[in-house]
Amino acid sequence: MNVEAYAKINLSLDVIRRREDGYHELRSVMQSLSLHDTVEIIKKADAGISVELTNEDAEFSDIPLGEGNLVYKAAALMKERFSIEDGLLFRLTKRIPQAAGLAGGSSDAAAVIRGINDMYCLDLGLGQLMRLGKEIGADVPFCIMGGTALAEGIGEKLTRLKPVPACRVLLVKPLKGVSTKEVYERLDSGKGHFVHVPDTNTVCEAIENGSIKALARSMGNVLESVTIPMLPEIEHIKKKMLELGALGAMMSGSGPTVFGLYSDPELCDKAFESFNSGDNELGSLKVIKTEFYRIKGI
Repeated sequence: MNVEAYAKINLSLDVIRRREDGYHELRSVMQSLSLHDTVEIIKKADAGISVELTNEDAEFSDIPLGEGNLVYKAAALMKERFSIEDGLLFRLTKRIPQAAGLAGGSSDAAAVIRGINDMYCLDLGLGQLMRLGKEIGADVPFCIMGGTALAEGIGEKLTRLKPVPACRVLLVKPLKGVSTKEVYERLDSGKGHFVHVPDTNTVCEAIENGSIKALARSMGNVLESVTIPMLPEIEHIKKKMLELGALGAMMSGSGPTVFGLYSDPELCDKAFESFNSGDNELGSLKVIKTEFYRIKGI
């Protein structure tokens, strides 16, 4: 069985508070992208769990394949919870950049939970699947749900929103990464040079009204105030995206990936070429063209 695991971006991200248990309560609009990994699930003779990568790219060479992998954790949870005795092999074809703020690992785990549900005819509903996903990670419930949603709590309280209008999305990721843990630690200590609180309600209204321009104008990510001082390339990428015709540009999650929204496919193509050009002053970048993913029937 092959299951697609879709990337996600945050169209709005506000951090409400840090809880006593160390988690942060958020208010965010999350959106699936058509960019996806593929998880192949294969029954095997022995009772164990194995995770393999089909990619030979150096970019993914340091992904753990044992118990530290979210795919492994999701499989172990499903095997234990539903008394599955078969051994399972998971072959991952990675396309979502690693440590990029795009929920690649969470999306792979979500694909495992959905795939095992189908493979073993467990007949679990969406709510049940999402509750299982929460045990693996805060982004996993949204990755199981997919589409467009308002996320609250630590990301597990989800309200489905109307599908966003069709739009091209350009992703640009600096090769240098940032630590999500350090980003939140700096936010808690007040080290952000300027905290712009996004208006998530306005983002939701723009989606409800089907206005991609209003959506692009109202996007915001409070974590940019912390991550950009750590990695100034993010601000330079945002500026260049806007110069190249993006309706709006923003960092996703804790970074470092920046996305730009383009209503004109030709402008998106030209921006893609510009960021990929050999004379790009921003250095080596990972550049991907994609679009919003819309769930069929919604």
